[in-house]
Amino acid sequence: MEWLKTEIVLKTVGKGLYPVTREIQEVISQWGVREGMLHLFVSHTSASLVISENYDPSARQDLEAFLERLAPEGEPWYRHTSEGSDDSPSHMRSILTNTSLSIPIDGGSLSLGTWQGVYLAEHRARAHHRKILIRCLKTE
Repeated sequence: MEWLKTEIVLKTVGKGLYPVTREIQEVISQWGVREGMLHLFVSHTSASLVISENYDPSARQDLEAFLERLAPEGEPWYRHTSEGSDDSPSHMRSILTNTSLSIPIDGGSLSLGTWQGVYLAEHRARAHHRKILIRCLKTE
């Protein structure tokens, strides 16, 4: 077994789901991993990782709207607003989703379902550079 690691940095332009499946698969291919376990971690408190539908763009739009409804901006009871009206809700959205994911690798590919894709969820309104740590336990 071999432990591999790297990171990718994604520039976001504001709230939304940013597809990263292709970038992650490229890393797996460059490493030559045929079988193993992939671990992803985003080291931010206002961004997260999700696996969701990757075919119909309306699914992504619905998920973005859902997160907005669960943790809307501008609630009068928010206390943590030092970085703006999206400060508290961005942290709330992050705890409702995931900061890490584990995905099996089989036959050199991420073992995602037919319609699944990996996304970075940016919960802040302004642009950021988000770092995704990639770790892989290569078994073959």
